[in-house]
Amino acid sequence: MQTLLLLVGWCILFVLCWPLALLALIAWPIVWLLSIPLALIGIGVGAVFALIKALLFLPARLLGYRG
Repeated sequence: MQTLLLLVGWCILFVLCWPLALLALIAWPIVWLLSIPLALIGIGVGAVFALIKALLFLPARLLGYRG
C-alpha cells in the first residue's frame, strides 16, 4: 500500500513539476547509498547500549530478578 501511495505521489509530482520529479527519481538511490553508513552506525550504537544495559543489570539477574 505504501508503494502504491508513493507511486501515485510521484505521478502527481511529475504532472505538476516534471523536473523536480526526475531529480527526485535520480537523487533517491544516491541518498539511499549515503544513508547506509549511518544505519550501520545506528546498529553499532544500539548494540553498545544493549551491552551496557546487560552489564548494569547483571547483578540483579544473578540474584534472581526476572523483570
